[in-house]
Order: sequence, then C-alpha cells, then structure tokens
Amino acid sequence: MHFFLANVDLMKILISMALGAAMGIEREYRSKAAGFRTLTMISVGACLITITSQYLGGPNNPDRIASNIVQGIGFLGAGVIFKDNLSVSGLTTATAIWVASAIGMAVGSGNYLLALITTGAALVVLAGFEYVQARIDTWHQYRIYKLTYEHGGSLSIESLEKDFQRHKIKFMKRKESRDHKEVTVWYELYGNQAYFTRLDNWLVGEDRIICFSN
Repeated sequence: MHFFLANVDLMKILISMALGAAMGIEREYRSKAAGFRTLTMISVGACLITITSQYLGGPNNPDRIASNIVQGIGFLGAGVIFKDNLSVSGLTTATAIWVASAIGMAVGSGNYLLALITTGAALVVLAGFEYVQARIDTWHQYRIYKLTYEHGGSLSIESLEKDFQRHKIKFMKRKESRDHKEVTVWYELYGNQAYFTRLDNWLVGEDRIICFSN
C-alpha cells in the first residue's frame, strides 16, 4: 500500500514539474523575471505541500496546510511587480506564478485533467492572447507621458491640453511639478496607435517642448 502511494505521489511530482515547466518555458522565452526554473519549482512545491497536507491534515481537513500556499505565493508574486512613476509592470508574471501554484495544487490533489486543461488555458492566454492584445492596442492604447517645457513661456497647461484634443487624444493629468525655469507634467493619455504616432511627431517638432518621454 505504501509503495503504491509512493508511486502515485512520485507521478504527481513529475506531472506538476512538466506542467510548471510548460508555463515556465513561455515566460523564459519572453525574458520575464519568473521564468523556466522558477515556475517549475513553484508548481512542484505547491504539489508537494498539497500531497503532504493530505497526510498531515487528517481525513476531515486535508486543506489545512495547502490553504497557506495561496498566502505564501503572494510574497513571490509581489517580488516581480515593479512600479516606475505611474506605470506598473510584472502583473502578468505575478499571475502566472499564482496559476502555476494552483496547477501544482490541482495535481497534488489528484485532479490531473483539471491541471492539464488549466495549463493549456494559461498558455493560450500568455502566448495566444498577445496577438489579440496587439490588435486591440492598435484601436485603443493607454500611455503615460512626461513632458517638460519652459516656465513662463508661450506653452501652458491649457494650450497643451488643447493640442491633445486636436490630436484626438483623451487625457488625464496625474502630476505636475515646477520651478523657476521648467514645468514638468505627467499625463495619462488614451487613443489609438495612429493618433499617438501623430502626437509623437508633433512633440518631436515642437520647439516649446524641452523633452518628453512615454
């Protein structure tokens, strides 16, 4: 009996390793912070904890240990999320970590088909949906612009926002700083790709703009 259980548990570990590796390869290919080895280890670790909890938790509450995986994985996910001024990156990789742990838990509890389907669905979202997202981005984009211009010159916040409207760009001012020489503003801008191309060309040729970035 123990030999049979050991073989089943070993099979679970190997399956979780394969499914975690499948997700990890996709993240590694895109050079993300959590890649091949990380997602593989997360899936295997979640699987092992789930298996162990079935032995230690007793017949009526085998989820006592496994329930803490969700809390623990949150620390790993937070480590790959980066905030730069008003932009945030790493959210997709953080959710991939969360899903990899859930896949490992599903394998550890014996739900192999569910784990396999979830892995396939995750890969479709991570890889296949990128093309859908790229298509959507041509219709509607969100960008953060930082613009600097001379304080007291002919350019003002009001005239700058009129130029946004002229280029059919929707906007929201998020931050502003100024000294006796320069004014720097941060805007959230919304529009399609063609509108942003025209806006960028205008900003490059506008002498009143000292510098800009997005």
